[in-house]
Amino acid sequence: MRSSPPSSSQPLGDDASTERVPSSGKSEARRAKSRRKLRRRAGATAFLMFGLIAAGLLAGLLTPKPQVATADANAAQLVEAGKQLYETSCVTCHGQNLEGVPDRGPTLLGVGDASVYFQVSTGRMPAARGEAQAARKTEKFTQVQIDQLGAYIQAMGGGPRVMYERDDNGEIKRNPETGLPVLAQESLQGDNLGRGGELFRLNCASCHNFTGRGGALSSGKYAPTLSGVNEQQLYTAMLTGPQNMPKFSNRQLSAEEKKDIIGFVRYVDSANPSGGLALGGFGPVSEGIVMWFVGVTAIIAGAMWIGSRN
Repeated sequence: MRSSPPSSSQPLGDDASTERVPSSGKSEARRAKSRRKLRRRAGATAFLMFGLIAAGLLAGLLTPKPQVATADANAAQLVEAGKQLYETSCVTCHGQNLEGVPDRGPTLLGVGDASVYFQVSTGRMPAARGEAQAARKTEKFTQVQIDQLGAYIQAMGGGPRVMYERDDNGEIKRNPETGLPVLAQESLQGDNLGRGGELFRLNCASCHNFTGRGGALSSGKYAPTLSGVNEQQLYTAMLTGPQNMPKFSNRQLSAEEKKDIIGFVRYVDSANPSGGLALGGFGPVSEGIVMWFVGVTAIIAGAMWIGSRN
């Protein structure tokens, strides 16, 4: 009896089965690897989005509010009124654009409303003619007009500012009738008169005398008396340095030091002389002259009286 050889199909089937198992395992491995990559990418994307959102929230919380310039109708009207005053009273000497006119007037760019207040409120400006030094006169403009002119000069060229009164919240006080800011006056008087007197002797007495009565300078110029000058005028004079006076910025003399000087000047101007007659407050010069004439007259009168008795 002949045995038939085994069918070739059965071993082939078994071999195919054994070959398909490794191929299926590799496919599963590739799919698992793809899923891991996808999860890593999704996690990285989610982490990046979370970081961006967190950064945006922190930036929104920590960034200060922008200082947006808003147009104030009152300020615009103030500047416009000041422009009209400038064009009628100042443009001839200081130019159409505040650039100044040679041999007539200096530029007003950068002088600020502090310089405008001092020059105009003391009657030094507008000047009738060019002189070695503009003298103090009765002011020609009202306080409202000075504020308008100062607002225009400040808006056009910038510069040092006048000092305003402020309320408990730090807001500028305004006049209920005119709506204009209220200038600081008595609040500019410092309490430390000792420091004010020392600073005055170091920085001011060489020209204005120890008691603020003024004195002569060279070339027909002089340091004016400080008697009768209000606190804001003293402050703006130190801040802007009019005419022959040097400028004392807040880096040279702080605002508090300026206030102490103002307090000392107002005290000297209003206090009664403790040594008898003030003799003008000019110090040893006037006192020496008086002593000379009084002493010589007394000696001559005494000599004549003694001679008449003999």
